[in-house]
Amino acid sequence: MKTITGLLRAKLEEAFEKCGYSKELAIVTVSDRPDLCQFQCNGAFQGAKLYHKAPRMIAEEVVKVLSEDTDLSKAELAGAGFINIDISDKLLLSYVNEVYADDNCGVPQAEKPETIVLDYGGPNAAKPLHIGHLRAAVIGEALKRLVRATGRTAIADVHLGDWGLQMGLVMAELEVRHPEWECFKEDFDPEKAGELPLTTDELNEVYPCASGKSKEDEDFKARAKELTVRMQKGEKRYLYLGREITRKSIPDIKKNYDRLNVSFDYWYGESDADKYVPELMETLEKQNLMYESEGAMVVDVARDDDKITIPPIIVRKTDGSSIYATTDLATIVQREKDFAPQGIWYVVDQRQSLHFTQVFRCAEKAGILGETKPEHLGFGTMNGADGKPYKTRDGGVMRLSLLFDTVYEAAMERVKDSKFSADEDKADVARRIAVATIKFGDLINHRAKDYIFDLDKFMAADGKTGSFLLYTVARVNSILKKTDEESITEAEGIFTDSERDLLLKIALSGEAYALAFKERAPNIVCENAYQLASSFSKFYHDNHILTEEDRAKQNAWLRACVVLRRVLEKHLDILGIESVELM
Repeated sequence: MKTITGLLRAKLEEAFEKCGYSKELAIVTVSDRPDLCQFQCNGAFQGAKLYHKAPRMIAEEVVKVLSEDTDLSKAELAGAGFINIDISDKLLLSYVNEVYADDNCGVPQAEKPETIVLDYGGPNAAKPLHIGHLRAAVIGEALKRLVRATGRTAIADVHLGDWGLQMGLVMAELEVRHPEWECFKEDFDPEKAGELPLTTDELNEVYPCASGKSKEDEDFKARAKELTVRMQKGEKRYLYLGREITRKSIPDIKKNYDRLNVSFDYWYGESDADKYVPELMETLEKQNLMYESEGAMVVDVARDDDKITIPPIIVRKTDGSSIYATTDLATIVQREKDFAPQGIWYVVDQRQSLHFTQVFRCAEKAGILGETKPEHLGFGTMNGADGKPYKTRDGGVMRLSLLFDTVYEAAMERVKDSKFSADEDKADVARRIAVATIKFGDLINHRAKDYIFDLDKFMAADGKTGSFLLYTVARVNSILKKTDEESITEAEGIFTDSERDLLLKIALSGEAYALAFKERAPNIVCENAYQLASSFSKFYHDNHILTEEDRAKQNAWLRACVVLRRVLEKHLDILGIESVELM
């Protein structure tokens, strides 16, 4: 369905053309002065240049035509040529009913089929998730859901790190700890090998130990690098060991993502792209793009108009091993073959912007992108009260599981004495509040900005918080439980200003979805959800819904509750937040 501004634009296009002007002038925007009007068109100013007429004269002609449209309660000339517009209550109610009945709940749908691959998450095998993984997961999940809500195909790939030095470090440490394992013996046969007796707890402890050891023991560090190269060159025992480490890592990683309502369609690792590296290298070589520099193979990606120095991209190191750039380029080859997407969105820390500039330019020069447009959707850091990256109390990097547990425990404290939730439901309600607290606290910020994690602020019952949104849905549920919801019908009219404001905000949600997709910015969905909840709060306080004796009024207000709940829950679903029945 059309957005409300799209519907109005069609009316203004007809009016401009009827007056002899181009329909391209009929650009309708939501008014930034709601005290004056709901919508505005400034096309007369552009028309003045084209038709050599005063903008006021053009606007006056158009307003005269619009004044005959009964869908508009106001169409008036303002200032030097502004056209101020209000829609009729009849049109507003009709549009809101259409939103409610729409399978997509008013989310504007893509005009043509489109496939977007979203690369987010980026965990490493053999390493537990920490809070540095939070933003990629939360933002990427919201963008995936937004893409799907618009009718496009979204393919989510976790892009697991299973091919780098951390694998070599873990292998080297396991080699020291478990020399008795079959994979470390000379006669090892991977075809006959079973599962390694490796537990998740040991695996989570091995990497920090190995990483620390490599900083003090040069021989150990050299061994880790050697094993990394041997794995990448296909030595069977280390391929087997790498696969076992990865296989043992994934369940724990999935468990942490599941707690945050984050999921992926594919769990491809960097290793899965390795078989495409020879094809990549052949392409670069055939096009004479690759040359040797200090023993490494590189490709120039600088441009004459660069304002900063963009160094050549290294595609193969001096020891013959692959690096991130190699696997990222090979992964593009893989995705082109598997999905032929129109876009690839990389939801990765914005400090990696130079890396992605190099990768995208190299891919473009090599011609491996086809019609695909890659985008790096960078994000800032989550910081503590000191403005520095969030740490544990002892100054260490906090595990993601510990962050969630901390928020969950605070949520449980809130609901444990609740009279509205049954005892058996309280753990699930606390989990939902925890997810809403973490996700909304992150997503309300533009992804490119850093933000400070403040648990008390993020869990507040009012303000721009996930709890406020959940409370709003719970309040609506509480109202509707006291009525016969099946008997609620479409409203016959609008009776108060706060009711009209709420319905208008519902009608404008389509604009927020469209802008959020265009800007790749979930914070726009968050802000709109907050505006809806705030508007409902005023509507609830201004109108005594359950005690209203006028049946037409009460039905209209109950209908507004029903529609608001559906639309607000759509916002929450896109953000990856589950609503609650009662709080």
